[in-house]
Amino acid sequence: MNSIDLAKRIRQSSLEMVHRAKASHIGSALSIADIVAVLYGGVMNFDYCDADAPHRDRFILSKGHACVAVYAALAEVGFITHDSLKTYGQDESWLMNHISHKVDGVEFSTGALGHGLSFGVGKALSAQLLAKEWRTFVLLSDGEMDEGSNWEALMFAAHHKLEHLTAIIDYNKLQSLQSVAQTLNLEPLAEKLSAFGCSVVTVDGHDHAELSRALAVTAKGKPTVVIANTVKGKGVSFMQDQVAWHYKSPSKEELHQALIEIEASNA
Repeated sequence: MNSIDLAKRIRQSSLEMVHRAKASHIGSALSIADIVAVLYGGVMNFDYCDADAPHRDRFILSKGHACVAVYAALAEVGFITHDSLKTYGQDESWLMNHISHKVDGVEFSTGALGHGLSFGVGKALSAQLLAKEWRTFVLLSDGEMDEGSNWEALMFAAHHKLEHLTAIIDYNKLQSLQSVAQTLNLEPLAEKLSAFGCSVVTVDGHDHAELSRALAVTAKGKPTVVIANTVKGKGVSFMQDQVAWHYKSPSKEELHQALIEIEASNA
């Protein structure tokens, strides 16, 4: 399956899971669907038959509330079954409302923001000390960049020249209640990241070709940060760029309309 088709499947499954569980964060999941699809659709090295394969690339979803997008990807590439997605958010299910390491293919449980990058830095440092070639990818929210722990992690990564670390910022410009700019402005984000010693690439976070090029390469002696400009709720007209869909769950009618729009989309 190519990454564009994978992204469509991720969006469809994410909508169905959130509706079924009467859960939240569908806007965040739709925002990252293309990033996740490109990673699992060709960039990352993994073995779905052996989730703990030593040579695997590591992926950490720091914005753990967007977990349905990753659960959907894991089902599409074979780590978990499609039937298991129906248990999302139910009592005793391993598919929790924030991503859980109990699920095959998930490296780290997240939910409280600001921890994923520090964990990823530790993984990247391990690879460097062991002289291993596997890479570590960490997907963060833009609102999460308000957390000081992320900037400490970036300083550490740059100091240790962790070139096999790639952080991806889902820059959809909306936080839980209002815009990023209104909450705590990050700009000039690229310049700040560069000043912290990172190699910075800015891309359209819904353009698979741009994402593939940016995520396929590493910078010599530096961690890489990809700023992915995205749209919260991408792919569903009435969810796009609407902060309300950080918490709202789609009704049966809204789910039906959203699935029609996703199916009709060419992207």
